[in-house]
Amino acid sequence: MNAFGRLFRVHIFGESHGESVGINIDGIPAGLPLSVDDFLSDIERRKGGVQKGTTPRQETDLPIFKSGLFNGKTTGAPLTIIFENNNTRSGDYEKLRAVPRPGHADFVAHKKYGGQEDYRGGGHFSGRLTVCLVAAGVIAKKLLNEIKVVSTILEIGGEKDLEKGLQKAIDEKDSVGGIVECRVNGLPVGLGEPFFDSVESLISHAAFAIPAVRGIEFGTGFAAAAMFGLQHNDAIVDGEGKTKTNHAGGIVGGITNGNEMVFRIAIKPTSSTPREQETWNWETNEVGPFSVKGRHDLCIALRVPVVLEAITAMVLADLLMLEQRISRIWNP
Repeated sequence: MNAFGRLFRVHIFGESHGESVGINIDGIPAGLPLSVDDFLSDIERRKGGVQKGTTPRQETDLPIFKSGLFNGKTTGAPLTIIFENNNTRSGDYEKLRAVPRPGHADFVAHKKYGGQEDYRGGGHFSGRLTVCLVAAGVIAKKLLNEIKVVSTILEIGGEKDLEKGLQKAIDEKDSVGGIVECRVNGLPVGLGEPFFDSVESLISHAAFAIPAVRGIEFGTGFAAAAMFGLQHNDAIVDGEGKTKTNHAGGIVGGITNGNEMVFRIAIKPTSSTPREQETWNWETNEVGPFSVKGRHDLCIALRVPVVLEAITAMVLADLLMLEQRISRIWNP
């Protein structure tokens, strides 16, 4: 559905071209100082139009608090924040109604919801809703306090030189994907559970809520398949659990081991490529050519790092609450 988490519970709502998108978060402790200024830095990092290769659509994205905040502090009640959609061009999507875009949710949404879905800009499936995740991440990061979550882009279009990878897309008048890495420092030993609620399981679950994610790996990831056991094992060097290497990426048996958590996600090329494609036409009942118009990212990966930090912080805040450790790291 549209909710995630057990104690730090996040619910997102809205559509890309509706009046607004928003988020409701239950479980935030009372007394957490919160203001519009807290959100500005991360929201700016997510915006399109501020860097080459991203959509020119820009929204102010100032958070509007509807509940759960009083005198600049959280009340302990569910916190509701909305972000208004003021810079939409819905007409760009009218002509696409008959042609579901390859790589998008158009076709499956139409079938699942019987044609009642809001198709403008991808509706509820749009990356526009990641601003809600970023907002949740801002709050989760404040709760994490000294635990630091940082994401960076490692590759664009298969190139470690990010500018070169982006230029490939520009030259081809096409889109490209990328790889984004997240590192977390300051985690205690013991977060997570074996099997279904392992840290990897929960982070993976949340990561795939980011549109365009196609894969995830922790530590050495798929490269571990080509390693010997002695080579891959991380030797423990002290009583706190510090290891000589970190092939496990800070998680063993589904549980944090106190070392740096490291994982990466693969982002597919933007589906809305300006190149001509073919797809099924519901009006003619035939396959035909079409091209996507409107404002779209050439590389979605450019805007993903802050969203990846957000979902990671959400998961960790929830785990810390379950372990009753939030009070130890956050003092109201």
